[in-house]
Amino acid sequence: MEKEKFVVKVKKNYGETSVVSARLPMEIVKKLDHAANNTGRTRNELILLCIEYALTKLEVEE
Repeated sequence: MEKEKFVVKVKKNYGETSVVSARLPMEIVKKLDHAANNTGRTRNELILLCIEYALTKLEVEE
């Protein structure tokens, strides 16, 4: 299987936002913080980018 890259692009304005809470395993939080430090992005920005990426690749099976 070909590995796809997760590309972090220039920030865009999302307009109206909403607060959403989620419980994450500490290992994932550590990985997010490491990525945030390496990219200059906030943890929140990376979570949003990851969710957007996942939604573009989402396939629902019935």
